[in-house]
Amino acid sequence: MSSKLDYDRCLSFLNCEIQPAARPASRRENRYRAVTLSRSAGSGACRTAELLADRLTAADRKAPCPWTIFDGNLIERVLEDHQESPRLAERFPEDRLSEIEGFMDELFGLRPTPATIVQQTSETILKLCALGNVIIIGRGANMVARRMPDVFHVRLHGSLEVRVRRVAENRGMTPRAALAWVKRADAGRQRYLRRYFEADQNDPLLYHLTINTDLVTPEAASELIAQAVLRGP
Repeated sequence: MSSKLDYDRCLSFLNCEIQPAARPASRRENRYRAVTLSRSAGSGACRTAELLADRLTAADRKAPCPWTIFDGNLIERVLEDHQESPRLAERFPEDRLSEIEGFMDELFGLRPTPATIVQQTSETILKLCALGNVIIIGRGANMVARRMPDVFHVRLHGSLEVRVRRVAENRGMTPRAALAWVKRADAGRQRYLRRYFEADQNDPLLYHLTINTDLVTPEAASELIAQAVLRGP
């Protein structure tokens, strides 16, 4: 899915949700309202999320708003919520900024501090989960929404070897470059969870379902998740 198409779908979702007639939607109280996807780099989360959104939308055709994925575009939504320039979005990776950058930016007002960005992101995640019909990838969403009983948490993982091969193929990288990319991404996500939520992303107790993507295809994974979501708490 292209970033432009992804962003347009998110805007369509938000516009749909704020329509007065949309809110009395056919919300099924016996199913989960939102899904969080935690993932290791190269575990196929984007493809799994796309298939999952299609399955869940097809299962409830009367819903006014389709299931929608929020990933990197989530930061743009956060900045929009808090009246920050969307052009700053690229300056906030999922991993932490350095302490020196954070200090200098706070001192001179160049951009929000890392802690502020995490707080604003968390506020937006809670808003989206409350709206329902959303799949949120990363950003510690499972920790942010852990007290919401109608949010389903999934962890996608796989062996380093398979994930590196997948990243090399999908991104056109050499195996060496893909290995470095995967390790850097995994380490960044782990630091993010540890620093801001004091959690270990590999703790299986944080999730309703953990899937080994070495053995389970995105198609099969999306079917497993969809069945659990539609079955409900």
